[in-house]
Amino acid sequence: MTFYIKQNDTSPSIRATLKDGDGNVVNLTDASVRFHMRTIGGTTTKVDADASIVLPKTSGIVQYDWAASDTDTVGSYQAEFEVTYGDLSVETFPNNGYIRVEITDDIT
Repeated sequence: MTFYIKQNDTSPSIRATLKDGDGNVVNLTDASVRFHMRTIGGTTTKVDADASIVLPKTSGIVQYDWAASDTDTVGSYQAEFEVTYGDLSVETFPNNGYIRVEITDDIT
């Protein structure tokens, strides 16, 4: 999946449906979610922030609402959603790679 957004934009939000290895939607009841993003090949995190769980929590849908500083630098990024379940176990999605985020320059 590749998500495109223009430099300095904060809309649209990035949204994903989280699924387990068998393709089943993940139940996010009693869970919390964070969004992480860094440049491709980089080691410094550009974004490490709370994400939202879209109701109903059994839908497996999560969303991150951009802050202005998240999209201020043009480039190619890799991103992921990290879930902490009620029992404190942690699982990262997608678990077979990353979400690609492309921030393209704006004209002005």
